[in-house]
Amino acid sequence: MKKLYFSILLAAMTLLGVNRAEAQTDRSYGIIRSALMGLHYEVKAGINLGGASPLPLPREIREIDSYSPTLCISIEGDVIKWFGEKQKWGVMLGLRMENKGMETHARVKNYGMAYFGEGGELMEGYWTGMVRTRYRSTLFTIPVLATYKVNRRLRLQFGPYVSFQSSGDFSGNVYDGYLRHYDPTGEKIFSEGEYRPYYDFSEHLRTVQIGLQAGVNWKAYRHLIVSADLTWGLSDIFKPSFETIKFDMYPIYLNLGFGYAF
Repeated sequence: MKKLYFSILLAAMTLLGVNRAEAQTDRSYGIIRSALMGLHYEVKAGINLGGASPLPLPREIREIDSYSPTLCISIEGDVIKWFGEKQKWGVMLGLRMENKGMETHARVKNYGMAYFGEGGELMEGYWTGMVRTRYRSTLFTIPVLATYKVNRRLRLQFGPYVSFQSSGDFSGNVYDGYLRHYDPTGEKIFSEGEYRPYYDFSEHLRTVQIGLQAGVNWKAYRHLIVSADLTWGLSDIFKPSFETIKFDMYPIYLNLGFGYAF
């Protein structure tokens, strides 16, 4: 019986070794075949640094007291198609899952606002005082970029992207100031002390965003790549129907990452 068990175990180990070898051979063959067709693959991970900001800063925002980029990560897979014998030019198609966010404290004047009072009632008008803003967005982004090889290590890329938001948050508090009810000359409603009225504009965030991306990739080693990409949103983060905040806000982020080139 022991001999039978040993024979079965030996056969299984042998078969497993063959299967692993075959899988490795198939994968290597697939990568080589793709390379001959001008196709290359990369996977990357990184962090996003930036925020959603109006351009230029409107007169309603008098001073930025503090800013935190928060922890925003990204994971991306890319396929690059190179053209010509020298393969200098190409097109990259990617899929990126990412977070974008920030937290700010700003001093404002006549800033469009709608917050909840102590009794839960909605107060609308123009706020003068301090505003704390939290912005967080989870997105699936598809970049389509033209790529150019400067040399065998350095690559430049530029093109448009489209992002689909799966979840988002734009909320915060107002404090140390007053609200002009309904219009800039309306009744003053003060908010001072420990109580900080809460606002939430999350439901008004746009679910589809478009923008431009420009970046550089450097191949540090045979398979290790280091990248830096600037993404600049061309559309307001809010839906066109949202009118409380009177100016557009654009997501502008720098992504710093590293990855593996197959």
